[in-house]
Amino acid sequence: MAYDLPPIAQLAHRLLVAIEQAVAAFPRRHRYGLGEELRGNARQVARLCNRAWRDRARQLHWTDQLVWAVDEVKLSLQLGKELRAFRSFGEFEVLIRLAEELGKQAGAWKRHQQHPKGQSAASRSTPQRAQTLSTRAAFASAGANP
Repeated sequence: MAYDLPPIAQLAHRLLVAIEQAVAAFPRRHRYGLGEELRGNARQVARLCNRAWRDRARQLHWTDQLVWAVDEVKLSLQLGKELRAFRSFGEFEVLIRLAEELGKQAGAWKRHQQHPKGQSAASRSTPQRAQTLSTRAAFASAGANP
């Protein structure tokens, strides 16, 4: 790509490619049901990562959606393991670890947006203007030259 993606988007892309490759090797009975669902969920995760990264005004909304989409991918992966759709447990393990790492990053990204900086409520409150102890008019009326 012509631009550098953030690490979370790169991870989402890696997961998408890995799921596409795994589904291509699914038995026919799983390729068009579960496989299509997995592929669609992985594409959705990649799209949401990109939207959250690019749409700064609605970033919290997109990261919230991203967290849910990653959970859906993990559920579909678990179902695939139980149905023995993957070639091996090792293939499933690689995919689920990618999904778990992506979930951790998405959750951290969401928490960071909810609580941007500082640990106390005082640091998140709006800064107040300093009180004016004297004004130019008060200074001039006191007989001093400005």
